[in-house]
Amino acid sequence: MFRFASPLFLILLGIIPVLILLGRKKKGRSSGDHASINVSSVEFMATGLSAISPAVVLARFLPVLKYIALILMIVALARPQLGTKKSDVTTEGINIILALDLSESMAALDFSSKGSIITRLDAVKGVVKDFIMKREGDRIGMVVFGSQAFTQLPLTRDYNTIAFVLDRLKIGAAGPSTAIGDAVGISLKRLEDIKSKSNIIILLTDGRSNSGELSPDTAASIAAERGVKIYTIGVGKEGKAPFLVNDPLMGQRYVYQRVDIDHETLKKIADMTKGTFFAAEDIASLGKIYQMIDNLEKTKIEVKSWAEYNELYLWLLVPSFAMLGLYVALSNTRLMRIP
Repeated sequence: MFRFASPLFLILLGIIPVLILLGRKKKGRSSGDHASINVSSVEFMATGLSAISPAVVLARFLPVLKYIALILMIVALARPQLGTKKSDVTTEGINIILALDLSESMAALDFSSKGSIITRLDAVKGVVKDFIMKREGDRIGMVVFGSQAFTQLPLTRDYNTIAFVLDRLKIGAAGPSTAIGDAVGISLKRLEDIKSKSNIIILLTDGRSNSGELSPDTAASIAAERGVKIYTIGVGKEGKAPFLVNDPLMGQRYVYQRVDIDHETLKKIADMTKGTFFAAEDIASLGKIYQMIDNLEKTKIEVKSWAEYNELYLWLLVPSFAMLGLYVALSNTRLMRIP
């Protein structure tokens, strides 16, 4: 990052053309005013060589040396500086727990991406990963649930690690059923690890709570008391959905099974905690939901910037004094002009 600390001195550069013009006028006037004197000469012996002798070339360059020295001095007065810009980022990050359903119903093949049919979990992975990478300064943790709920990742700002763990989630890893209440309970415990002014849970499921020790209503009441906001997302369409199964006799085949999504419970949890309920039936709507949550839950970021500068004027002053000294020495010795 380059700058001039005192740029007003650069106005003095306008003097240089004036000095050059005055010097030329003075030279023309002096040559016209003096009477010519005939003196003896050996010019006929030079045969043009003197025109290209080093002394003649140097004499012609001598005024240029003076002006370059003057330009360097003026630029040095403007104090050129080279610096490195630095910044401190102060964030008031929020705590976000992603509670993701890994029950067997998440294997339903009713989502599509780029022309391919994918499972509900694969659809969720892509959208959640995009959501994670958009956040700045927030601490994000992950809770997964099926028949049981457990912490997959504590609160962290290491978004690359979160994305890595997310990619490796497997359907059925927490059991075949759906323990929504326990998922909220474990999420609340993780939010206690690091204090924050704002705590939210994003609960994503495609089923009805049919397992666990803590009921969804009780878990939502605790969250409301603690001021934790819960966004609930119901994934998939109600009714029958296709599943890929391994039949011992017929091999792999698609079968349609009924999936029961409890929208009413999800709405109640969101209402009790001042959150919002969303229904996602395809990737586009799922992406819009996470975009809406991203816009609703913004992090306050303060950026303080400054720069450290190094002075460069000495790199100009030294050669300018050297040129000026050379000019004075030559103009008063070997290249001294006699009127």
